[in-house]
Amino acid sequence: MKRIENRIGHLVINYRWLFIVGLFAVALISASGMRFLTFSNNSRMYFSKDNPQLQALETLEQTYTRVENVLFLIAPKSGNVFEQQTLAALEFLTQESWKIPFSSRVNSLSNYQHTRAVADDLIVEDLIQDGDTLTNKEISALKDIALAEPMLLNSMIAKDGSVTAVNINIIKPEDNSYETKKVSAAAVQLKKTMEDKYPFLDIYLTGGVMIDSAFGEAPVRDMRTLIPLMFALLLGLLVLSLRSVLATSCTLLVIILSAATGLGLAGWLGIALTPASANAPVIILTLAVADSIHILVTMFHQMRQGETRHKAIRESLRINFQPVLVTSVTTAIGFLTMNFSDAPPFRDLGNIVAMGVFSAFIYSVFFMPAFAAVLPLTVKHNAREQRHLFSLLGEFVITWRSPIFWSMIILIVLTTAGISKIRLNDEFVKYFDRSYDFRVASDFSAEHLAGLEIIDWALESGEEGGISNPEFMKKTDAFAQWFRSQPEVRHVYVFTDIMKRLNQNMHGDDPAWYRLPEQRDLAAQYLLLYEMNLPFGLDLNNRINLDKSATRMTVATPNIGTAGVLDLERRGRKWLEDNAPSMTTYGSGLSIIFSYISERNIRSMLKGSVLALFLISLIMIIVLKDLKLGTLSLLPNLFPAFMAFGVWGIFVGQVGLAVSILIAMTLGIVVDDTVHFLTKYQRGRKEHGMDSQDAIRYAFTTVGAAIWITTIALAGGFTVLSFSGFQINAHMGAMTSLTISLALLLDFFFLPTLLLKMDK
Repeated sequence: MKRIENRIGHLVINYRWLFIVGLFAVALISASGMRFLTFSNNSRMYFSKDNPQLQALETLEQTYTRVENVLFLIAPKSGNVFEQQTLAALEFLTQESWKIPFSSRVNSLSNYQHTRAVADDLIVEDLIQDGDTLTNKEISALKDIALAEPMLLNSMIAKDGSVTAVNINIIKPEDNSYETKKVSAAAVQLKKTMEDKYPFLDIYLTGGVMIDSAFGEAPVRDMRTLIPLMFALLLGLLVLSLRSVLATSCTLLVIILSAATGLGLAGWLGIALTPASANAPVIILTLAVADSIHILVTMFHQMRQGETRHKAIRESLRINFQPVLVTSVTTAIGFLTMNFSDAPPFRDLGNIVAMGVFSAFIYSVFFMPAFAAVLPLTVKHNAREQRHLFSLLGEFVITWRSPIFWSMIILIVLTTAGISKIRLNDEFVKYFDRSYDFRVASDFSAEHLAGLEIIDWALESGEEGGISNPEFMKKTDAFAQWFRSQPEVRHVYVFTDIMKRLNQNMHGDDPAWYRLPEQRDLAAQYLLLYEMNLPFGLDLNNRINLDKSATRMTVATPNIGTAGVLDLERRGRKWLEDNAPSMTTYGSGLSIIFSYISERNIRSMLKGSVLALFLISLIMIIVLKDLKLGTLSLLPNLFPAFMAFGVWGIFVGQVGLAVSILIAMTLGIVVDDTVHFLTKYQRGRKEHGMDSQDAIRYAFTTVGAAIWITTIALAGGFTVLSFSGFQINAHMGAMTSLTISLALLLDFFFLPTLLLKMDK
């Protein structure tokens, strides 16, 4: 390695134009792959194909229909849905909703299939017909029917009659972003038409398709806002720290080439960008700064000592080649272990960043020094105060090493203790902040109607036509009534409500007969008669399977979070085990999958973290050629992540999908400063024959400023990410920034005092 370190500078200087032209050409070829980049906007992209909950949901959807919908919420400014003009508007929206691309079913208060008996005939018809001609008496009768019907209450109509909904089920021939955009664009246009035509209504738009549309919008919005903000931050930091326009330009060129190479290679490999992976450029820009800063700071220091520019470049590469290589490898390892994640977008993020980090190493070590060798770089004497500051810091740490050491131990223990307050919970609707219209609409839905968190139950009777079995119907109805008694449940859609109403209809609409039929053949006849009278598009195929051996029951809740959904599902399963063991099954649905993904991801990422820890430890021991020193280096690398989790537990208390990858990801990042500090410390000990105290002084003086600058850049970059409107990115950015800041604290105060105690 030493021979390589000594020769690398000579190669770069002697063949500088070859490196400049060759690497720039490589960057352009790599970056050209960006034209193949696509954006994925499917909310299911966070689940791998072998996810058992996803497989269960797909099985359920193959039996019934896929729940992919557009949901309009209509809120009259008067606060009363049951007015002539509002009912007419609802009727118009219901009719127009059929025109939305790929709509397969439209459900609303307007076309609700109300049943009534006329003599021996069963009449099935739309609840609202010609709404603009209805009298007050007729409207009052409609209101009584709607607010008394369990299939409508809190689903299609709020219990106070202030809000109603139109639900459009969508079945797309292909599951791609183009068709999602087509559906969402049509829905948005219909919303605008309604607002223009009926200004007395407030219209909200949400549903699964709109969630997918937001998933597609999030990466575009973040790339449009966060990357310019990141550039502005880095530009300001570089100008202040380097005080050289040319040096700043060199660094900016390196980070631009690194980000472009990472994204371009992703395009060549066919990696689709998602809200999580689309922020890879921001992370690459942030990480790429560190290598350049270390090389430039050392180069300027050598020039201030009187060395020529070319000699300063050679010496800087000699000193920094090994630590820059090690930090690049360890950072790449940290991100590559994200391939253990159960969520594919995090795998893509890890791979793109790893490619960008390795590119940054190549450009920092070969392209930038070669470019600097041909530029008329000059040095202004502006860093003496900075170096003096870190010299004073070193003296302070050495003088007060014992109190500082024990203070840091206490801080580590106190902050880490906060981990006990962490609970796993996610609210997938709140992945987006309220700058997204769909989020505002979803919150409104959760406040007034059922909300978007649902649990589907596929209840099996065990025999063909078994859903008409009175015993099966009684157990199914009892299961539904149990759910309705749970405080967090807003609505239950179960076919036994239809059977009760049909039984009442066939007994002269006598309320006393609103109960389940007691004879199997009679129940089957009622159901057949009802299905024969249903219009096209409003059949029961989404509720009952083909051989009528099973039925789908849907339980809807407001936004109770993944912890609440899992708890409710487990309680429901326990009820089945105790009261209907032959019907015992697991709840399904997107809410269930999102509820399990954090747990699954944490378990899978623990394996990745262990592997990253092992590999990084091995690298540190090999590079430092010192088992004790390599082992000691693990402490300031591991503690920051645990401390960050503790602080998060104290002040936030909730951990979801976003931060389940934190340890593996940050382990490779925070090791950078430790590597640079330890290599300088070891250089002082071995090359200059210093004792441990002087080696600490040497490390602070030579690398303290660079560590400070790179930490500010890294923390600042991830802080920028925390401003994302997409919660997964925002939380990941905030936690990573916190971890990096705590790592700086440990590298400046805990690591030196630990070395003074252990390396005597």
